[in-house]
Amino acid sequence: MSRELADLPFARFLEVRDSLGEEGAYDCAHFDGLSLEDPQVRGVTFSECAVTASTVTGGMFRYSRFTDVWLRSTRWIRTDLSETNWMDAEFVLAALSGVEAFGSTLRRVSFHNCKFDSVNLRGATLIDVSFVDCVLRDVDIMDAKLTGVTFPGSEISGLNLRNAKLKNVDLRQARSIGIAGGVESLTGATITNLQLLELAPVFAAAFGIVVEDL
Repeated sequence: MSRELADLPFARFLEVRDSLGEEGAYDCAHFDGLSLEDPQVRGVTFSECAVTASTVTGGMFRYSRFTDVWLRSTRWIRTDLSETNWMDAEFVLAALSGVEAFGSTLRRVSFHNCKFDSVNLRGATLIDVSFVDCVLRDVDIMDAKLTGVTFPGSEISGLNLRNAKLKNVDLRQARSIGIAGGVESLTGATITNLQLLELAPVFAAAFGIVVEDL
């Protein structure tokens, strides 16, 4: 279950900020209702922060670190989040569209009721990440490493798995799974019998198997 702002252990220490500058570090900051156009933020550290009802269009957060960060009702549109580091973060009702997040590291991150559209996670590392009741469309995890990742209640379509390395990835509670490429990289994932049947045409195409009744 996702948390509310008041549930955060650092909630009473949060200080409302009405803008985002190029400071080297933000601690216990609450960014609320921001509409950021092309922010250029590189290598900044965000610790015990909250972001609510905000939109980020374009811009760059490359090499930044986010630790103990809680985000609710945020929109990220064509934003560069490449090579960022996220730890103990929670996204609630977020929408990410055309976001570049290749080479990023996500550890103990949860997404609740979030939408992903054409998000680039190539070469990323995801450890103990959960996607709960999310919609993932055309997400690219080519060359990524996923460990302990779950998808309860989520809908997945157009997923690019080419050369991805999976370990203890649980897809059994996903509502649907659509794979655009790299189905052979499902090694290390757990699926249900029904999901196996649904993916049978994809497996057959990937391995050049002709399925034809007499």
